Amino acid sequence: MPAFVVAAVVGVLFFLGYRYYSSYLAKKVYALDPVYVTPAHQFNDGVDFVPTNKHVLFGHHFTSVAGAAPIVGPAIAVFWGWGPALAWIVLGTIFAAGVHDFGSLAVSVRHKAKSIGTLAGDVINGRARMLFLAIIFFLLTLVNAVFAVVIGNLFVAQPGAVIPIVVEIPLAIFIGAYIYRTKSSALLPSIAGVLVLYALILVGNAYPISLDGWAEALGFEQTRNLWVILLFIYTWVASRIPVWVLLQPRDYINSHQLFIALGVIGLGLIVGMNQIQAPVVNDVPEGSPSFFPFLFITIACGAISGFHSLVSSGTTSKQLDKETDARYVGYMGAVGEGSLATGAVLAATAGVAASQADWEALYPDFATASGGAVGNFVRGVAEFANNLGIPLDIAGVFAAVVVISFAATTMDTGVRLQRYVIQEIGELLHVRVIARNLTVATTIAVVIPLVMALLPGGGEAGYTFGVLWQLFGTTNQLTAGLALAVIAVWVTHRGRNPVAVLVPLVFLLAMTTWALILNLRNFIEAEQWVLAPLDLVIFVLAVWLIVEAAMALRKAFREPREPDEVAATDTTGSLTDRTGEARR
Repeated sequence: MPAFVVAAVVGVLFFLGYRYYSSYLAKKVYALDPVYVTPAHQFNDGVDFVPTNKHVLFGHHFTSVAGAAPIVGPAIAVFWGWGPALAWIVLGTIFAAGVHDFGSLAVSVRHKAKSIGTLAGDVINGRARMLFLAIIFFLLTLVNAVFAVVIGNLFVAQPGAVIPIVVEIPLAIFIGAYIYRTKSSALLPSIAGVLVLYALILVGNAYPISLDGWAEALGFEQTRNLWVILLFIYTWVASRIPVWVLLQPRDYINSHQLFIALGVIGLGLIVGMNQIQAPVVNDVPEGSPSFFPFLFITIACGAISGFHSLVSSGTTSKQLDKETDARYVGYMGAVGEGSLATGAVLAATAGVAASQADWEALYPDFATASGGAVGNFVRGVAEFANNLGIPLDIAGVFAAVVVISFAATTMDTGVRLQRYVIQEIGELLHVRVIARNLTVATTIAVVIPLVMALLPGGGEAGYTFGVLWQLFGTTNQLTAGLALAVIAVWVTHRGRNPVAVLVPLVFLLAMTTWALILNLRNFIEAEQWVLAPLDLVIFVLAVWLIVEAAMALRKAFREPREPDEVAATDTTGSLTDRTGEARR
């Protein structure tokens, strides 16, 4: 089948989802209010709380949630066939991810931009808050460690990407300072930044940078590990500076890359008339992970991701200028993620092979599919770019820059979010040095995933990606399910129809708990005495939180409706709620 036909159909479905379903959610489920004073205005501090143009904020939000996961997961999941993978990406994006991402942002904004973990305490109960924070801590640690390993591997495989990625940092700082001081639009400066970034791809391809010599001199067995250390040093600094200095301008630059990358994929498909060489449903070898539930766990961020609720409620809600912008930023962010996942599926089925036999050689078993996912995406996108006349070596660097840009932005946001979580945990445990000391909290947020990323074992992929990654999908989907539980209770308390939230909630929790049980059995049989206890702990936390959420939901159905909080500005300029009591 021509790949561009599939891409066109998916694009139409995503458009219809945003046009109609997100409108229904905005009006009937989340009841967005255009005059509500958002936390970005209430607590504007110029560091974390900053009212931001919705297009700039979309850039930050999308590139923070994109990362490598919506590329890796779908590129692995085509192992079961491109039909099931795309079906879940489309349905999951429209009816699950859009509801989840949009809802996490809307509820957080109505609660002073509190994180989803804190909201669990406010909406469900105090026990839920601590349980949720524990799961979030593990998820963020794994995300930061895994993405550092992915970036390190790509820097080693594509040394031509080093110069454009490194120079993008001062470039973004310059653009951020220019926009902040001149109060001008970010569009033209950020487009100029993208042009400079892509010009640097030519420079990087001509002058690739390798740290092999340095790594050998310092005693590193793998050059990747030296890159991992340098990445965490960078994120320690990046996560502490105001969002407008680096995070926002670089994210806006990177958001343009989404449209450029999707444009390259789409045009490359049309010009090259690439055919999908993979079967619609693949006859997988005996002993492979079962279609149910592991396809949904593997695709993860390509359809719905709990990490998105952390970004929505952690950084994005602090920058939302108008509450009505939540529809565009939250739901459209999910659509962008689904579009990237669709591109990953097409790259891994139509771009990497000239025949079904060639494709089957790349996907003979699940382990090979997992290990080659990133490389298959890069090669597939490079092939599409080559159809447009771009030399294959430069096209490969371009594809690597896209992946690294998204993954690095996710790391920046992930470490910042981890710092928030650590400070919340410190506050709950009454450990003042963690709760109040920014340096201590940031250092903890960096050191733990750094150590995890450097642990030996796990083959070429490393311990984090080769071993602990097996728990990423279940932990990530569990977080999404629990975030939906918080949203469902909140919506029900306000007398609105929660069905749009409850359906993906029940499905996700069923798939996640099923996968946790199957994984636990497999880990015990394989004598994986690191993974088995971790899986058991996550399973116990999941069941506990499901029970707490079910009790809270039952209570919400029985209790009278709670009024929405409505903030306005009185004649003296102080922020007030319906009772007339000043907020500050």
